[in-house]
Amino acid sequence: MLKLLLIYLSQAEWARTIVQRWGFAKRTAARFVAGETLDDAVAVIKDLSSKGIHSTLDHLGEHVTSREGALNAAAEIREIIDRLAQEGLRSGVSVKLSQIGLVLDQALCRENMLGILDKARQANLFIRIDMEDSSLTQATLDMYREVRDSGYGDYTGVVIQASLYRSVRDVKELLAEGSSIRLCKGAYKEPRTIAYPRKKDVDQNYDRLTRMLLDKALESSSRVSSDGAFPPLSAIATHDQSRISLAREYARQIGLPREGLEFQMLHGICGDLQEMLAAEGYPVRVYVPYGMEWYPYFVRRLAERPANLWFFLSNLIRR
Repeated sequence: MLKLLLIYLSQAEWARTIVQRWGFAKRTAARFVAGETLDDAVAVIKDLSSKGIHSTLDHLGEHVTSREGALNAAAEIREIIDRLAQEGLRSGVSVKLSQIGLVLDQALCRENMLGILDKARQANLFIRIDMEDSSLTQATLDMYREVRDSGYGDYTGVVIQASLYRSVRDVKELLAEGSSIRLCKGAYKEPRTIAYPRKKDVDQNYDRLTRMLLDKALESSSRVSSDGAFPPLSAIATHDQSRISLAREYARQIGLPREGLEFQMLHGICGDLQEMLAAEGYPVRVYVPYGMEWYPYFVRRLAERPANLWFFLSNLIRR
């Protein structure tokens, strides 16, 4: 019930208006958000790189409501790509399609995404298209396939959420098409008609999808670079140590080398686990968000783990 309340609050404009005025909330969010500027994010990426950990950089923002806002967001992403290339940083970029026009005008979104991918191809780095709430799942997959099939298949991949019933079918189809997939559990409030309501069921589906991804990785030769620009075909995105243990053991059973899968986590969460996996020889990538639009992202992180919520409340008590 608490998780559902927090997810609701992450989407509520009235709550955003109130919380963003609290200085202590902004300071607490700094645990999970690299900062407000690209320079802040670059500093975090450099620190991760010194530990042998790759990154994917995200300029926070979603559900942009104007054409100008979508164009500005796309320009910011192209600037990010230029900066990563200029500094030779081991990072890709994550993009939410609603930030670049998906809910406004699909043609605008397509134009923006193709421009981003053209820049990525010039810079030789990878763009991950993020998944948002279920109202955009099909539109996101449709747009991903459209831009992927426009000559950018090596430069982009998509995210699938294990919480949705449809994800087994989506993964089967995407793997048959040779798509790169980042598997996460899902951080949105969804109706039980389309999503598993119990954590136990989400975990079971996550494990099922993990096995599918690793089986495909074993038979495929995907483009992977040691500098972190390109991830393996299968990216296992979770902080759940039981899910990570299953992925490691299943990969061992089928003979998939460690470089054949990548573990992905969030900035500010489970740093010791990230470093341990990297030391064991697994590719590890950390999602590094930055920007002014930190509120929805921050509250979803509180909803995901009780420890995150306690961290926030303890700061509230001390302020």
